[in-house]
Amino acid sequence: MAGVITVSMVIILLMGFGIIDFRIGDGRDARRNGEIEGEAKADDFEFRPGRVELIDNPPSEAEYTSGEIENITVYDRYNEAVVNISTEVVGYNWFLEPVPREGSSGSGSIIDSRGYILTNNHVVENAYKVNLTLADGVVFEGEVVGSDPENDLAVIHFDPKGHPLTTIPFGNSSNLRVGQKVLAIGNPFAFERTLTTGIISGLGRPLRNDKGIVIRDLIQTDASINPGNSGGPLLNARGELIGVNTMIYTPSGGSVGIGFAVPADTALRVVPDLIEYGFVQRGWVDIDPVQLFPSLVRYAGLPISKGVLVSRVIEGGNAEEAGIRGGSPNQAVRSGNTVIYLGGDIIIGIDESPVTSLGDMYAALERSRPGDVVEVRLVRGRREITVDIELSARSGSSD
Repeated sequence: MAGVITVSMVIILLMGFGIIDFRIGDGRDARRNGEIEGEAKADDFEFRPGRVELIDNPPSEAEYTSGEIENITVYDRYNEAVVNISTEVVGYNWFLEPVPREGSSGSGSIIDSRGYILTNNHVVENAYKVNLTLADGVVFEGEVVGSDPENDLAVIHFDPKGHPLTTIPFGNSSNLRVGQKVLAIGNPFAFERTLTTGIISGLGRPLRNDKGIVIRDLIQTDASINPGNSGGPLLNARGELIGVNTMIYTPSGGSVGIGFAVPADTALRVVPDLIEYGFVQRGWVDIDPVQLFPSLVRYAGLPISKGVLVSRVIEGGNAEEAGIRGGSPNQAVRSGNTVIYLGGDIIIGIDESPVTSLGDMYAALERSRPGDVVEVRLVRGRREITVDIELSARSGSSD
């Protein structure tokens, strides 16, 4: 349990809430007075959370335990900031005509009073229409303004048209502890704004998603997370968003007490880029990469079986400038619809991160920015070499 709050402490806490206003940058500078700032963006993007209202009937210590009061207070204050998200996607009928079909559903957190919602990328992926149901049943149509498959995050915007909004403030996920109490609010199995509680079961968990990309530093929790919770907030005992619920481990399709959330600090770092550019600006090596696979390794007689082959270096790019070698046009082979040029360097590491797959390469560069300098470890022929390279800007997202 994060701590025991007496009635007087609850009253002081509630009286202390007014209009919360904070700026968002890359999440590296967090102030303890409720204001979170980072590097200013081009237009100095600023979140404008709505007013947090006092609850009408605060729970009494005479009726509830201190732990119950904590849960009730957080839910009463922030459940209306959680929205139900449903999508429509384009399918095709027997005549290959495009037809609308029901897509995925999930949850989202209102993080700005102008109508910005934070959710999972997989909740809105491939959606052409996004419907948002607020706590009072009012439905708005939203637009996905940015997505980050590498962290399974996305930002939706809708026009509230003067509709009053409750927003969830960001907390700090860098000082979390195993055993700390957490609360999750979401819409599991279409049961709207369901509250579950638990503890942080583990920190820094790496998991590979269905795109083969490793999402690092996930928060593991035993708070029940079920289908429909995806994209909803994981909160601390103060009601601050410390994570975005993203996936569960389950052999049955339901919660077995192993859920994962993307840390709030990651969201703080990527959300401004998602809003400003539609994707996260990350560093990149200007090559055509090909992940090694067994038949290619056997055919080419490569000395290693795992890594990323440099099929081609982009002319005038940073890889060419750093001396990285691509394959030869005289050694072209075809795999499916892809032409691969053999004889190039094989990337096996970036800085301290081993690279055994293309997903590892994306993960190694996930936190980088254009202009950063990284050390790339290569296998050339049968010897290992290293080169320093100044990263360029990756265009768009990894998918």
